[in-house]
Amino acid sequence: MRILVTGGAGFVGSHLIDRLMTDGHEVICLDNFYTGHKRNILRWLNHPRFELIHHDITDPIRLEVEQIYHMACPASPVHYQYDPIKTVKINVMGTLNMLGLAKRVHARFLLASTSEVYGDPTVHPQREDYRGNVNPIGIRSCYDEGKRIAETLTFDYHRQNSVDIRVARIFNTYGPRMLENDGRVVSNFVIQALQDIPLTVYGDGSQTRSFCYVSDLVEGLMRLMNRAYIGPVNLGNPDEYTILELATVVQKLVNPKVKIEFAPLPEDDPRRRRPDTTKALTWLSWQPTVPLQQGLKLTVEDFRERLLVSSPKNHLSSTPTP
Repeated sequence: MRILVTGGAGFVGSHLIDRLMTDGHEVICLDNFYTGHKRNILRWLNHPRFELIHHDITDPIRLEVEQIYHMACPASPVHYQYDPIKTVKINVMGTLNMLGLAKRVHARFLLASTSEVYGDPTVHPQREDYRGNVNPIGIRSCYDEGKRIAETLTFDYHRQNSVDIRVARIFNTYGPRMLENDGRVVSNFVIQALQDIPLTVYGDGSQTRSFCYVSDLVEGLMRLMNRAYIGPVNLGNPDEYTILELATVVQKLVNPKVKIEFAPLPEDDPRRRRPDTTKALTWLSWQPTVPLQQGLKLTVEDFRERLLVSSPKNHLSSTPTP
């Protein structure tokens, strides 16, 4: 197939492209490199079945494709809060443009939505029929509400224009190629441990998350795209850890001498987050297979290699490159 991946030079998008290329597809990577990086797709740049287009999805584009994986959007608080209006534009205008493309060329469209549509949930674990508890005017709302309207647009294009859609709600994902400065808890802990910096735990560390290794997520995305179920469907690991537990695991794995320090909890930070993955198991025959310890070891190795070839002073920068 001829497949478009928006945000294909990013963390998840590049792993998805690896799978699609390995499976023999023709792949177009669309990225403006706001948070993506060419190093993530370097192996494919001269391949005859691969095309890279430097493009901002808030501007329309005309292409001929059969499937669209719409992955483009800054996904960590550091990056989506850096320019919240741009984040909203990506989720609204960018999604409109990609849905319009899918409509014109009759392509199947998969939206990479997020567990953040559930906000700070009052239902646990989160099922797809839970409508969420989101602050529409908070500092996270550019992303949370942006993804909620992206889901609205996707289902409206399906109902009104018969666009063939799929919607994935992605929970915390980690693995090689995560940005060093993305502010996510796994990358923060690993970088801090490698640099002998105390691990920063926000609040008392009792808030929970569920961590899915990136190869498991990619498998789930591809199954959703190629099966009959529209969604929305949760894709994430149902194993739940407190942030303090994760800090302890990283501490023991990377640097037992590093200390753990506590800081105030950010605004609207969800207290508990764990997916109900019954639908993924039922409709996609999908469940995560990579244990946290194994996934963390692979992630740490990747970060360690990058630290050896880059300047330490840039690792914890909180500002993305526009």
